[in-house]
Amino acid sequence: MSSELICFNPACRSRYAITDVLYNCPRCGGLLEADFDRAGIDAAALKSLWRSRRTLNSKLDQSGVWRYRELIPFLDDTSCVVSLREGNTPLLDGPRAASYAGVDRIVFKHQGFNPTGSFKDNGMTCGASQAVRLGMRRVACVSTGNTSASMAAYASAAGLQPIIFIPHGNISYGKLAQALEYGARTFQVEANFDQILALVRVLAERLGIYLLNSINPFRIEGQKSIIFEMMDQRDWNPPDWIVLPGGNLGNTSAFGKALRELHSLGFINRMPRLAVIQASGASPFFELWQAADHTRLSAVGHPETLATAIKIGDPVSWPKALHEVERTRGTVEKVTEQEIADAKAQIGRCGIGCEPASAATLAGVCKLRAAGVIAPDADIVAVLTGNVLKDPDYIYRYHTKQLDAPDGTRLNSTFANQPVVVANDPDRIATLLED
Repeated sequence: MSSELICFNPACRSRYAITDVLYNCPRCGGLLEADFDRAGIDAAALKSLWRSRRTLNSKLDQSGVWRYRELIPFLDDTSCVVSLREGNTPLLDGPRAASYAGVDRIVFKHQGFNPTGSFKDNGMTCGASQAVRLGMRRVACVSTGNTSASMAAYASAAGLQPIIFIPHGNISYGKLAQALEYGARTFQVEANFDQILALVRVLAERLGIYLLNSINPFRIEGQKSIIFEMMDQRDWNPPDWIVLPGGNLGNTSAFGKALRELHSLGFINRMPRLAVIQASGASPFFELWQAADHTRLSAVGHPETLATAIKIGDPVSWPKALHEVERTRGTVEKVTEQEIADAKAQIGRCGIGCEPASAATLAGVCKLRAAGVIAPDADIVAVLTGNVLKDPDYIYRYHTKQLDAPDGTRLNSTFANQPVVVANDPDRIATLLED
């Protein structure tokens, strides 16, 4: 099946070889996406084939990304695939969370079950595999945490050298520890994410380093599999809403692309609506959505949120994301630090748990339900992007009533679950347990 890179800009649509090392269109500067020849695709046959692969033990079939390789066909030789058995993440019911949001039911697609604990693995397996295919020796990314952990793991598994650039002092130790453990050469730069990305793009071009941020179109191809697997798990019955956090907007771009492909090829009979939720201190996409002019995003110079995974003020994938939200008749919302913190505690009460950025989804459902945008009986899948242990300090500070917002104000620990210090006295402990 033939593949190529195509400029996403509708006024350009220039085409390039799938092996060209490009992140933007050389002609117009637009974003690029991988495309492929759809002739001969049989949806019914592939649904059956993909389901049967769940029982097989080969590396490709055990992967929740490469199991769907017929719709991710950019590699001529699958021996280049770098896999850690990514994907295979569950759909989990959250009854307490549903009650909290005022809806009948909410189901979480929990990407924190991935090998390095976040959805980044779905995209990184494809990005790293393309790096191997191109004969690269070094790969790099800018990260607020999850991307660095994922890239370090996949690069090291492939025998590549991972180089990571992170904002100094703006990454949780849980995520930084992963990058260090996986052998990444790590630079803590005294700048924010967006400034560092501009720096690294210069370095990547000058030194021949392959860039694996979400601007890389092959990352987006891997992240499409989250939707493929979600629909497969639901027996190809689309929900009404798919709710996800919005940071650099790579997932929004990938989800919309996946839904368009599945719908056009007859895998699903309708398109779910996408709801993208941003933190109020880092919400340039929300502001764009509210503006009369959708042609220019105004960056947030100093984004601020404790949800570091979405602490991005100038998301590079916004043109793609805007297209996908509009195409699905979706929406964009923003939520406060307090709303995120309380929603996170409610997800935890479901026995699920997630990193702070993930909880923006439930906070967003609450807000959209209150505004009447989401109906109480809507079929909702909310995507949790990262594992609960990605930022344990946040959890401890919330439950011990010590969690401060970026502006220094103390957040209310509305659902605090404080540990109790007790003496070594069974009678005293028994009395406490009887209360």
